Amino acid sequence: MIPTILIALSILSVIVSLQFWPPALWILIVLVPITVVYMCDVLQTSRAILRNYPVIGHFRYLFEMIRPEINQYFIESNLDGTPYNRELRSVAYQRSKKELDTVPFGTQRNVYELGYEWINHSLAAIHPSGEPERVLIGDGACEQPYQAALLNISGMSYGALSKNAVIALNGGAKLGGFCHNTGEGSISPHHLAPGGDLCWQIGTGYFGCRNEDGTFDRALYAERSRIDAVKMIEIKLSQGAKPGHGGILPAKKITQEISEIRNVPFGSDVVSPPSHSAFRNPFELLEFINELRMLCGGKPVGFKICLGNPSEFLGLCMAMQQEQSFPDFITIDGGEGGTGAAPLEFSNSVGAPLTEGIVMIHNALVGFGIRQPIKLIASGKILTGFDMAKRLAAGADLCNMARGFMFSLGCIQARRCNSNDCPVGVTTQQDKLVKGLVVKDKTTRVANFQQETVQAFRDILGAAGLERADDLTPWHIIRRISQTEVRSYAQIYKYLRPSQLLSDDVPDVYADWLSMASPERFEMHNAYGKYSTSTQV
Repeated sequence: MIPTILIALSILSVIVSLQFWPPALWILIVLVPITVVYMCDVLQTSRAILRNYPVIGHFRYLFEMIRPEINQYFIESNLDGTPYNRELRSVAYQRSKKELDTVPFGTQRNVYELGYEWINHSLAAIHPSGEPERVLIGDGACEQPYQAALLNISGMSYGALSKNAVIALNGGAKLGGFCHNTGEGSISPHHLAPGGDLCWQIGTGYFGCRNEDGTFDRALYAERSRIDAVKMIEIKLSQGAKPGHGGILPAKKITQEISEIRNVPFGSDVVSPPSHSAFRNPFELLEFINELRMLCGGKPVGFKICLGNPSEFLGLCMAMQQEQSFPDFITIDGGEGGTGAAPLEFSNSVGAPLTEGIVMIHNALVGFGIRQPIKLIASGKILTGFDMAKRLAAGADLCNMARGFMFSLGCIQARRCNSNDCPVGVTTQQDKLVKGLVVKDKTTRVANFQQETVQAFRDILGAAGLERADDLTPWHIIRRISQTEVRSYAQIYKYLRPSQLLSDDVPDVYADWLSMASPERFEMHNAYGKYSTSTQV
């Protein structure tokens, strides 16, 4: 704050000096405070913008000081920015620094607009006691099950993120006792140095466990998956921001180190294949999961998916039910999920939104009577405690978050992730920018943000009169569907009864999808012809 005020005073001094003092004097008056500010900026460790852009970076904070008045009368409100508005970004920054995160004067949201959601509170509200609960993943099927936190770091690769960002995230996971997903870029030394728990994500490019021709290398996987820090394995089938496309890492972000870690050519773009070569149908996927579980020494193995054709997932459920073979967890991403680089059409128009994905996958597992052994992880534009509550009420067991943790690292939503020019050193490989992100400071902020967000979620639980996260039901979350009507998730989404899809009482929409499903293929088979269905879906 003081350096920012000095900048403002310097500007004022120039104006005054030009009128009353000789040039030599006003030059001195300006240079001295600016020199002091410059030294303060390059030596401080808490703000990457100022370390990377000394002096001129203060103009951002100067405008921030007068922003409320400018926004109120000339530009936008706290709720207009996308994909994360200023209100949400602010609460992430505040919680990461353990600053005041309350808001004055009431909500700025229109509680009567369509789609507005809230949680029903209770007249018997409580304060949840004890430590936040953990979720046991792999119980009964794994030799090394994992006790996961309610909120963990979602997949973000080294390469998409800088080394300092990766080190700070993993250090925060270590400090806060939660899990850090590597993203499909494989395990780097920067993931391992702090000692935090890892979920190793394996994408279609098999980075870190690939042969020269890009196929899966079992020996290399067996070696790396047994690293003590690796607690779980996640097969990435698809992600919300670009499902069916494959990961994209521009050549300008690929260093020699990243090239060696991924075993890919240096100097050219890396675009992962759109689908896996290690399996081609539901039965083969289940075999692959079992093989990975055996090779890694009995750690939990699951997959990440953004829901596409429901019939394909129902075909996978048929295979699970027939073989009685299951993944230990399923990470569900939504079309609103983030990424460092994706074609516009994929970000905007491919993949089911997260809530619909959770409900459909939860319903399918319940309907086939196979929900119990599988934990569901919600991942996709989760930032607040209420976001967590919505996803767990919809059917998930725990949550992953990516962009919220980026804010805790100092991300300002510059949306330069794909250009290698991130001004705060989070999503760049330029050393001059990466140095602005001070690992020690950001490590603490990552841990703080997770802790404060989980606590906010538990406060919401208590307001609803609930002690535990698994007490949440679809009846707790309400959505406005018209000016005069509201419905709970339970009423909107028509949750299925256990094993209902194995009975004679199958809802019409599921009957249609089941008719197109097969455990022997992923492709949808339309039994009703190209342009017709038996029921409007």
